[in-house]
Amino acid sequence: MAVVKVIELLAQSPDGWEAATQEALREASKTIRDIQSIYIKEFQAIVDNDQITNYRVNVKISFRVSDSQRP
Repeated sequence: MAVVKVIELLAQSPDGWEAATQEALREASKTIRDIQSIYIKEFQAIVDNDQITNYRVNVKISFRVSDSQRP
């Protein structure tokens, strides 16, 4: 039986919400294996001088917990 763990991350990018989501995945995949999905929980934009300067996402990343006794 598979066990899945969920972690919550915040990420941002000046290039949009999709780029911020990709950044969250890129950083998470440096230390987490077998990522199954990303759920975007919240969106936020940072505004400076009437212009959006950064796009932020709050994401939940799901990944399978490895079984160390599996051959």
